[in-house]
Amino acid sequence: MSRPLILEDFASRVGDTFAIREQGLEAFPLTLTEAKPLRATWPGAAARPPFSLIFVGSNPCILPQRLYKFDLDGIGLVDIFLVPVGKDTKGVSYQAVFN
Repeated sequence: MSRPLILEDFASRVGDTFAIREQGLEAFPLTLTEAKPLRATWPGAAARPPFSLIFVGSNPCILPQRLYKFDLDGIGLVDIFLVPVGKDTKGVSYQAVFN
C-alpha cells in the first residue's frame, strides 16, 4: 500500500466483516463495529487526522496484541496493530488506533 490508511477508508464500512490473513492462522473474521475520529493531541503534527477502529470477533480465542495482515477490498494487504480491549456475549473486541 502506498498511502496511509485514513478514517474515510473505514467509515462507510461499519458492519462489514474483514478477515485477518496470516500465515499459520486460519482465516479469522472480525466485524468492524465502530470507526470514529480522535482528537489530535497537537495541531499540524500528524500526517493524517487520528482515528480509532473497533472490531468484534465471534471466535472466543483472544488474539494477542500485535500487527495482523488484513486484505482490504479496494486497498490491498495492510498491517493493522490490534489490541484486545474486551470480551462480552457478542465476542472479543479489538481496537486499532491510527495517529
